[in-house]
Amino acid sequence: MELVPKRRLALYSGRSHPELASEIASALGVSLGDANLREFADGEIHCRFGESIRGTDVFIVQTHSGPVNDSLMEQLIMIDTAKRASAKRITAVCPYYGYSRQDRKSSGREPITAKLVADMLSVAGADRVVSVDLHSGQIQGFFDVPFDHLTAMPVLVDYLLKEASSNTVIVAPDAGRVKVAERFGQRLGLDLALVHKRRPNGTANQVEALHVVGDVNNRICVLIDDMIDTAGTICAAADLLRKNGAREVWAMATHGLLSDPALDRLKAAPIERVVITNTLPLSEGRRIEKMEVLSISKVIADAIDAVFEDTSVSEIFGGHNLA
Repeated sequence: MELVPKRRLALYSGRSHPELASEIASALGVSLGDANLREFADGEIHCRFGESIRGTDVFIVQTHSGPVNDSLMEQLIMIDTAKRASAKRITAVCPYYGYSRQDRKSSGREPITAKLVADMLSVAGADRVVSVDLHSGQIQGFFDVPFDHLTAMPVLVDYLLKEASSNTVIVAPDAGRVKVAERFGQRLGLDLALVHKRRPNGTANQVEALHVVGDVNNRICVLIDDMIDTAGTICAAADLLRKNGAREVWAMATHGLLSDPALDRLKAAPIERVVITNTLPLSEGRRIEKMEVLSISKVIADAIDAVFEDTSVSEIFGGHNLA
């Protein structure tokens, strides 16, 4: 007897950002499956998929938004559920990868949580992981399963092609983002500048911007970063750019964590535009007048389609997704 295998894609979402999952499903032309997520009286999470997923290519979408521990644990439980339901392949789609900033030991007696989360996803049963704009590229090496590193660059570049002018300069807010800023500059044919910063010893969420390298006088400066958390880095860089003669300052980032006091800082900062993507949920009450939110759903949907069809993910980005 000979059987011709049928391939089926099933897309499920956790509860951290269902709006993004719905957009991804719409872009793929599929319906979101029902994970029947609920909690016991003591807060334990329960999952039971509403239909058989035996032999199915399952994609579980969950961005690790606050409370990050709940979001992460919920995704792990969904992955374990799919594994025990005999899914053929399980892909964890994490638009924002939690605990990514602790990717090395910067001093003694510290954890490397980015590696810990990678191990947890693998042990839970993920056969593949997809994420967008990791805090540092080496996190890909923490995985023993295939990892697809997506980037929001196509979305942000399209925005700048429509809004920016030849008088625009791409600015890296710190040395760690120079390579990314350089790629933006090359794609757009724009100049590059760099803000040199430092963090005072023994402090967190405090930044000192010291020097600007590059010509920013009377120009529109676009700061490119992977995330805006408390907005300390972006606002300190914006202040310094204005002191060095910048005509306008725009801030662009993939992930808008916007932890307090980020919104107050951004409102008060000399920044004309704050452009982020929707990798993380943002309620209407958390949006400010100068903020624009772009959808990343098409990028993620294209990557999911490529994984399902066993075609190249990097070709979607022309190789620019390599960190």
